Amino acid sequence: MRDPYTVLGVSRSASDKDIKSAYRKLAKQYHPDQNPDDPSAHAKFAEATGAYDLLNNPEKRGQFDRGEIDADGNPKFGGFGGGGFGGGRTGSRGNAGGGFSAEDILKEFMSGFGGQPRGGNPGGGTRNAGAAGAQWDPFTGGAANAGPGTSGKNEDLVITAAVSLEDAHNAASIPVRMPSGKVLNVKLPEKVEEGQQIRLKGQGTTDVYGQPGDALVTVKFAKSKTFRKDGTDIRTDVAVTLYEAVLGAKVRVPTLTGSVELNLPPGVDTAKALRLKGKGLYGDGDLYVNIRVVLPPGGDADLEALARFMRDQKPYTVRD
Repeated sequence: MRDPYTVLGVSRSASDKDIKSAYRKLAKQYHPDQNPDDPSAHAKFAEATGAYDLLNNPEKRGQFDRGEIDADGNPKFGGFGGGGFGGGRTGSRGNAGGGFSAEDILKEFMSGFGGQPRGGNPGGGTRNAGAAGAQWDPFTGGAANAGPGTSGKNEDLVITAAVSLEDAHNAASIPVRMPSGKVLNVKLPEKVEEGQQIRLKGQGTTDVYGQPGDALVTVKFAKSKTFRKDGTDIRTDVAVTLYEAVLGAKVRVPTLTGSVELNLPPGVDTAKALRLKGKGLYGDGDLYVNIRVVLPPGGDADLEALARFMRDQKPYTVRD
């Protein structure tokens, strides 16, 4: 590597603040997410990170200034091996001097430059308790993660998957499309809850160290044209004819596991829902069927005559 002071564009007398500021600027300019198709930018980013890692460590910086180690952190004198001066290049994960590591600065970018990550706790978790999650990435305008369990690296990927009530009820496998276009088949856990996260190991983005993170699939129940969720209860509407409502009938009713036959009693009270016990979500709730009477299309002369007869001869009250 070149002289770390030259790489960062600072003088040998630069303060820790100056060094940090210089690295911050270069990291933002050359970050791989900002330059996905520019290998030279990737190389400059890696070089800047290596330079900052060395100069940010007071012990290593002193050894470099005294000529004891080179720009890559390797001892210049034989016989010391890796023990006399720590050996090898300083990684961004170590920071014996107690300053800000390169990793810390990258985390600052990911969390809005120094404050608590948006929508999360100081460790970078998401609003879903106990799971690493997405934070705003100022490099890309997209999502990045600095959640617990990732050593502060920004590689976990949070994806929201719309799940139908039927698939949730049956713990089905659903296709989930990744930002890369890859489609993964994800098995839903039993009795999955909305907002629950499913961790897919090694399916996240690759961080600056070349390590893949995880994909965190957040479950969101999709809006259904057939069912309405009410806790663990499910509600649905079933259309019936006038004569079915008056005379009674057997009608097919949709459930989360397929249609069933429902005995409609004569003169059914359409103001009250019919309950199918245990047919709700996960079997913990019930299915409530609202009956909706549909008149024949285009009108009917006989029905109109019957209606006039009932109005004039057999009226009844349905409203207070």
